[in-house]
Amino acid sequence: MKILIMSWEYPPKNVGGLSNHVYFLSQSLKNLGHEVHVITCKDDTTSFYEEDLGVFVHRVEPYNLETEDFIKWAMHLNFAMAEAASKLINTQGKFDIVHAHDWLSLYSAKFIKWTYNIPLVCTIHATEHGRNRGIWNDIQKYISSAEWLLTFESWKVITCSNYMKEEVKNIFSLPEDKISVIPNGINKEIFNIEFDKLEFRRKYAQDKEKIIFCIGRHVYEKGIHLLIEASKDVIDNYNDVKFVIAGTGAMTDKLKEQVKSLGVEEKVIFTGYMNDIEKTKMYKISDITVIPSLYEPFGIVALEAMAAGCPLVVSDVGGLKEIVEHGVNGMRAINGSKDSIKDNILILLKDEELRNKIIKNGYDLISNKYSWDSIAQDTIKLYEKIQEEAKGTEWEVKIEKPKKKATTSRRKKTEKVKDEDTKLASENKTETKPKTRTRRTKKAVTEEVKN
Repeated sequence: MKILIMSWEYPPKNVGGLSNHVYFLSQSLKNLGHEVHVITCKDDTTSFYEEDLGVFVHRVEPYNLETEDFIKWAMHLNFAMAEAASKLINTQGKFDIVHAHDWLSLYSAKFIKWTYNIPLVCTIHATEHGRNRGIWNDIQKYISSAEWLLTFESWKVITCSNYMKEEVKNIFSLPEDKISVIPNGINKEIFNIEFDKLEFRRKYAQDKEKIIFCIGRHVYEKGIHLLIEASKDVIDNYNDVKFVIAGTGAMTDKLKEQVKSLGVEEKVIFTGYMNDIEKTKMYKISDITVIPSLYEPFGIVALEAMAAGCPLVVSDVGGLKEIVEHGVNGMRAINGSKDSIKDNILILLKDEELRNKIIKNGYDLISNKYSWDSIAQDTIKLYEKIQEEAKGTEWEVKIEKPKKKATTSRRKKTEKVKDEDTKLASENKTETKPKTRTRRTKKAVTEEVKN
């Protein structure tokens, strides 16, 4: 199958979890034998085109029209993505499916769908309504409308959890049979790295201190302010502890002020942006990973921590409660409760047997349920279902295969026909009484060859 994936994020451009999702899905689809092309946004460190381990990556820059307006920037990006996709199709032929990720690729994906009659599928990773607990201003209203339009234009809509399925169904009034749940995955092999754990650990904590790790965008929905509130009570009950908070965002300065006002500056470290290698090392040397989110469609961080062997405390919200079973493969805190976060952290800090049980069960879960191979297989099944439904309609994609060279037997028959024609032409030229001769036509000779 020939697949076109459209996403504004692809490594090394990494703003949220979308980048890694698109990367591992693309690689896994390729590993199943499919031809995968990704059209994405370029940054200063990347080339316009590369073949990334067999995946064809085409990067574009938004049209160079100066604007401070994010919506206009997104439109300029879509113009460039649509242009790149058109050139690709016109030079290399049609695709069987177009797969768009989130609203930032809406317009280019919609253009390709209608211009070339290619079925469109989309993955909605989160909604503007869910992120903000409602729609409160014109920009949010616009983005939510764009998300709706993407779901409307798509043959099928993929969500990463049952929680998100219900959310998009209710917000966008979608029929249930239009939505398929295919979870995010994890590549556990990337967490098998060798490094000097003690040396790395000493960058953040003393040997006797336990490390509580939290990573995510510094925005309200991630609930990091709740963890900071809980940190004071944790420290009062278990002093040998350090909180390491990674990531950046609009709330970073406010979070630092919160730490200062609580008087816990010596116990809380802000690392700023952390790349994938550093993040993996942090999981490996941390004693607990906390995900205090107020809104979490899936929770890829939970799978990452499990793959690295780090026990979890998560909010009982969204996709997280579909992954984490309380007391079995993690601990679930009451959503929005800093006291519940504190209590669950202290339980794990003081119970080594429970920590080891959670580590084992978490690793077993991601090994059996969240491998990218199985997720890619489920995605292909959905593509094939769309193809089956499209048969006999204008949306049935027919990709012409290159013509095969003639086989040896066919060449011999063709040459024999040519020889007969040459002989016939020669006889016609030398025959003095053509009217008394029954002429053998090319069709007759061909019939003889066949017989």
